[in-house]
Amino acid sequence: MTMRVLQFGTSRFLQAHADLFLHEAREQGQDIGPITVVKSTPGAERAGRVQAFADPAGFPVRIRGREDGRDVDRVVQVRSVTRALEAYRDWARLAEVFAGETEIVISNTGETGYALSPADWQRPVEGWVPGGFPAKLLALLRHRFDQGAAPVLILPCELVSENGKVLRECLTDLAAAWGEGAAFAAWLAGSVTICDTLVDRIVSEALEPVGAVGEPYGLWAIETVPGMALPFRHPKVVYTDDLTPYLRLKLHILNLGHSWLAQLWLPGARPAQETVLQMLDDPAVLAGLTRLYRDEVIPGFAARGMGPAATDYVAQTVERFRNPFLDHRLSDIAQNHKAKIERRVAAFLAWVKEVDPALALPGLEDLARRAG
Repeated sequence: MTMRVLQFGTSRFLQAHADLFLHEAREQGQDIGPITVVKSTPGAERAGRVQAFADPAGFPVRIRGREDGRDVDRVVQVRSVTRALEAYRDWARLAEVFAGETEIVISNTGETGYALSPADWQRPVEGWVPGGFPAKLLALLRHRFDQGAAPVLILPCELVSENGKVLRECLTDLAAAWGEGAAFAAWLAGSVTICDTLVDRIVSEALEPVGAVGEPYGLWAIETVPGMALPFRHPKVVYTDDLTPYLRLKLHILNLGHSWLAQLWLPGARPAQETVLQMLDDPAVLAGLTRLYRDEVIPGFAARGMGPAATDYVAQTVERFRNPFLDHRLSDIAQNHKAKIERRVAAFLAWVKEVDPALALPGLEDLARRAG
């Protein structure tokens, strides 16, 4: 049976990540997809993108950057997406597709994608489309249950720690608020598999009307559950029984490095449109970041038994930062800076100090203090 996929979100990230990976798996003959894309927000924004997804010629994803010490610049015409729907316009058709065809659900609805409005806590009446993504998903799951209760696999890609567990908690709480019965609750708990996942790829630019520009590096780490069948295989997809190491590497090396650069940029002494590459072309900035990784970040990971993995990931990260094709602006990275420092720097300090309270990490401690 074809593993048909329903994707909530039209973002350039998904185009250069999940959509590309599934396209490449399909090109290898794997039975995965095709994908139906769902625009889950109201309004005319991105309506042209939704229409363009239906083009059988697919859409371009341009991979540009450095990989293994060499420049990469190639275009893949992605043809894994064959249909696009708008939740508020096509709700009845979406419910039909979800109940009758879908085997796998992918979502990327933004960092606030699990937010719920007061109205979402009321059981929807017929014809009413819930506002928040979890409420939409629960309504569709309820319809699927009524139509035969087929199992389904959900792979959330939102940048939320333990995204699968958080999404399941949202669904469970909503189901209780809606007064769903014990049979549905048992099916939701036992036949709806929701995995924690981690996504890692810088997608710097959208192409019009649809398409994206991304870096060569990519990772989709999926935490499996016992008895779960792997939906497909791809060199950049990792199935693991513990997502924590992948999360720590990304959060406390890649993301931490971005926030260290943002702290230098924020006082206003540097160009307003400066990019990561331009900052690292400054020898003093590159030397400072190199010292931070070498003298504090890698020793911190070593205290946790992850020194070799951190060393490799630091090398990859610096290569990614120096991507000659990537216009990754500090103005984007610096958004919500204080909250990011808490997650990326303060949390790393606490994690390391749990096992080695005496380890000296003065640069990171100063960064956490100044950003606070």
